[in-house]
Parts: sequence; C-alpha cells; structure tokens
Amino acid sequence: MPEPRDRERREPDEEEGLSNLASAYRKAGPYIAASTQLAVSVCVFTLLGVWLDRKWEHQTPWLTLVGAAVGMTGGFIGFFRTVLGKRK
Repeated sequence: MPEPRDRERREPDEEEGLSNLASAYRKAGPYIAASTQLAVSVCVFTLLGVWLDRKWEHQTPWLTLVGAAVGMTGGFIGFFRTVLGKRK
C-alpha cells in the first residue's frame, strides 16, 4: 500500500487526467455560459414586454419590441465582455 507521500507525488495535474472531450468542455465553458446568458436575457425581456402589452391591452406590441431590444443589447454586451475578456 503506497504511503500518503507517494500518492501526493503521483497526483496528475488538473488538465492531465482529463480526456480530450472533457478538456474541450472545460475550455468552452465560459463561452457556453455567455451564449446561454444572451439567450436567457433576450427571452426574459421579450416575455416581460409581452406580459406588459397584454396587461395594459396595447394593440401594437411596442413593449414586446422594446423588451426584445433591451434583452439583445444587454445580452450582447455581456456576451462580448466574456468573449473578449477571455482573449487577454
């Protein structure tokens, strides 16, 4: 039975023990999170606009369009901050 010191020496680096697929997912993780944030922000703000348009009985869906634009703008800002921030 190996002693605890031997086990400490034999522990692989964090990346060494991972398969190629796991390593790729680890590297892609921040980008997957950023794209999910983009999609969720567009959906949330668009649905908020739809809800407000129905609540206030608007004939033209202005708040839906404003909500989608705000969601896209905020989502893209967060997305590009993440993507461009990881290149440094």
